[in-house]
Amino acid sequence: MQTVTPRQMDILKFVRDYRGRHGYSPTMQEIGDHFDLTKVTVFEHVGALERKGLLRREARHKARSLQLSDDVAFPDEQRPTRIPLAGRIAAGQPLEAIQDEQPLDLEEMFSGRKDTFCLQVVGDSMIDEQIRHGDIVVCERRDQARDGETVVALLDNDEATLKKLYRERGRVRLQPANPQFPPIYVNDVRIQGVVIGVIRKL
Repeated sequence: MQTVTPRQMDILKFVRDYRGRHGYSPTMQEIGDHFDLTKVTVFEHVGALERKGLLRREARHKARSLQLSDDVAFPDEQRPTRIPLAGRIAAGQPLEAIQDEQPLDLEEMFSGRKDTFCLQVVGDSMIDEQIRHGDIVVCERRDQARDGETVVALLDNDEATLKKLYRERGRVRLQPANPQFPPIYVNDVRIQGVVIGVIRKL
């Protein structure tokens, strides 16, 4: 990995940990607020990390488009089977994810996945998919999904929701799995991950 300054490594760790907690990236303002830096200074650090190939912006006009390169090596990286419980995800009306740093060590489960995170479900809109209020969904971090997959979707207002994804002509349908909840129609959506498992404590 390219040599980085201590401050640049701090920013990379902050982006990694923020994505782990929330399922999406921080804004430049949130990075600045966390480190007490001006936005100009944050842009300088991010630009340097982009030039080193360690950070990229998927879309420069999007507030939460920062992505970590696979080349980033963190000295404090967790074991691949220790998955952070990133927060809560709405399965009813969209809800901003709430931080919860309890780790889940799943030695026997999902160990072959490269990049995973967990979210606790709030609401019953996915109950017909056997995803209930209080369940923990295990997600593979991806920005692409096939029609019919259950995704963590980030809407334009930066709220996250758990729904099945369907692309229709000129729009995207986020379909609940409960007839009591209406679908959400959007022109575009940012996918943060795809559900690969459900954990339920009985």
